[in-house]
Amino acid sequence: MSTAYFSHPDCRRHDMGAGHPECPQRLDAIEDWLLASGLDIGLERIEAPPARLEDLELAHSVSYVAELKYALEQLQASGESRAMDPDTFAGPHTWKAALRAAGAAVAATDLVLDGGAENAFCGVRPPGHHATRSETMGFCFFNNVAIAARHALDVRGLKRVAVVDFDVHHGNGTEDILAGDERALMVSIFQHPLYPYSGGVPMGTNMVNVPIPPYTKGGEVREMIEAMWLPALERFKPEMIFVSAGFDAHRDDELGQLGLVEADYAWITQRIMDVARRHAKGRIVSCLEGGYSLPALARSVGVHLQVLSGNLA
Repeated sequence: MSTAYFSHPDCRRHDMGAGHPECPQRLDAIEDWLLASGLDIGLERIEAPPARLEDLELAHSVSYVAELKYALEQLQASGESRAMDPDTFAGPHTWKAALRAAGAAVAATDLVLDGGAENAFCGVRPPGHHATRSETMGFCFFNNVAIAARHALDVRGLKRVAVVDFDVHHGNGTEDILAGDERALMVSIFQHPLYPYSGGVPMGTNMVNVPIPPYTKGGEVREMIEAMWLPALERFKPEMIFVSAGFDAHRDDELGQLGLVEADYAWITQRIMDVARRHAKGRIVSCLEGGYSLPALARSVGVHLQVLSGNLA
């Protein structure tokens, strides 16, 4: 089984300031784990290309893409930084990083659809699932997974794709972009109430939102997934699955209060793979979202990749 790993040094250069949880060291922690575990040897490393403007416009409004491009290129030229919203900061390297993150998701989609790998993981930042059609939010600029999903549908001609989001925060941006598009099914778990305080009422019939109370542990989360996600995915029969892989529902992560551990992420990944093998020829593209306890993030990404690559039973 082949698993491609997309990343780029530009993704590390994006920096939202000292003490910000969405920090460059997140990628360092993952890289260190891959080397220490030996999993690095079994991954096909691919340098993420930059996304094109027309890629971004698959999920975002033309005006939003143009305005954000102008703002971020100004910061790139001046070397300055600025707040885009109360949680999201941009600096001189943000534009290139955001293009690489979205470009990784698109390139991974093409690679998997063309048979170059069975599945792919995008170890990129900034994350994407809070970015709406026309707004930066929650550390996110462009919605990498939504862009890739729309690329699969609108450019590559698939008829049905699914998005699976297991970040501790609701993927409000992805829902905003995909709600009502019956070619896409989005299934998600998220702590509720918690930022961005949405998701309790789905925006469309193609959304399976599973709000979870604080302090819920892995066993209960698995039961909810069995009851809510898996039947919907089986009915939908996706031709490809995209994963918003946030690992901040881990019990060690201070940005949420859920109780998942590495074994739960391995189990979730295996369930996704089971659906993909039955309906999607095994085709999965997974993109890093949250995860802010560096040791927990590294271990959790590790088991996610071990399952994707067939190295963990």
